[in-house]
Amino acid sequence: MKDLLIIGFVWPEPASTAAGSRMLQLIDVFQKKNYKITFVSAAAKTTNSFNLETLNIQSINIQLNDSSFDSFIKQLKPTIVLFDRFLTEEQFGWRIAENCPNALRILDTEDLHFLRNARKIAFKNKCEVTLDLLMSELAKRELASIYRCDLSLIISKYELKLLKQTFNIDKSLLIYVPFLLNPINLKQLNKYPTFKERKHFMTIGNFKHEPNWNAVLYLKTEIWPLIKKQLPNAEMHVYGAYVSEKAKQLHNIKEGFLIKGWAENAENVFKSCRVCLAPLQFGAGLKGKLIESMQYGTPSITTSIGAEAMHKNLPWNGFISDIPNKFSLKAVELYNNEQLWKEAQHNGINIINKCYSKDKYGEKLLKQLKKLLKNGKSHRLKNFTGALLMHHTLKSTKYMSKWIELKNKV
Repeated sequence: MKDLLIIGFVWPEPASTAAGSRMLQLIDVFQKKNYKITFVSAAAKTTNSFNLETLNIQSINIQLNDSSFDSFIKQLKPTIVLFDRFLTEEQFGWRIAENCPNALRILDTEDLHFLRNARKIAFKNKCEVTLDLLMSELAKRELASIYRCDLSLIISKYELKLLKQTFNIDKSLLIYVPFLLNPINLKQLNKYPTFKERKHFMTIGNFKHEPNWNAVLYLKTEIWPLIKKQLPNAEMHVYGAYVSEKAKQLHNIKEGFLIKGWAENAENVFKSCRVCLAPLQFGAGLKGKLIESMQYGTPSITTSIGAEAMHKNLPWNGFISDIPNKFSLKAVELYNNEQLWKEAQHNGINIINKCYSKDKYGEKLLKQLKKLLKNGKSHRLKNFTGALLMHHTLKSTKYMSKWIELKNKV
């Protein structure tokens, strides 16, 4: 039995974030191959944190900048260490390299943080995403983390292409692992509520995530008034964890714009509504809300950023538009046209089945890890840039951490 140590940036919250759902998908892949999993995090648990003990996973709180972690991993001796986002690799990667040098170091990027940040800046400044914006301090940190690891899981083919072609990262350090989902059959689809059994529009997303908050504002000010004018009886239901006070102020019964907040059961929310709206104006990676929309048979309208790298060349499960007027027109059309709605619903199921196979991509990941476990030394010898960054960055982060630890003891 192989030992897998997952170092979480936060404790998984699959009911709140797409990142939480993805983590549980990865855990499932490893558990089916009989990996013994230990999950640790320096973050505090919340009421939304998933109970990992129900999956027979040991969960342990660890301390940042504390040598107690060194003793812990020396005793655990993991075969593989999976870092949840580059920030955890920065904090703990050097400790793994020093104390468990033979352990494979894997990075799950979730999405490329520097790309999301560059797009946010470009959006606010009303300019294009240039190479100058991409080559940020954040990019240097994130790319350094990718180099220091033996393999990085990339969730989006757009991001995979960006890393290979723009930043010249060798393909041996990267693997495409999208959301890992089970197929949906027609029998399952036929059990979903019908067009006539559903009503209203919905959107969902963690309010702490800035692209989601921006999309809600965009809906409120630019898109929903146009839809409401044509569908006076329709309502816009806005769901998401961690609703802020400023978000609550958008609630307006007269306008039919309702801030619903936390969705105890997201599946029921999707299945009760007729159309999902996701007018994302910046962001990166794959969008969990749009995946769930397809899974639960709810057609969607989104933007080019929202649909990026999500459907290959397959027809979208609704429409894609970056223009508010067209976005609202297509939303109304999809809401009113049952035949069009059914076609969009089937498109979504087709995308899930053809683009997000758990069996296909899970097996691909496991095969690559098996290869690296066998040839880890030669793999690292070919990655001189990673060794160089490990040498220099290890020293800087190591001694910064030791200084903080000493300071905390004084």
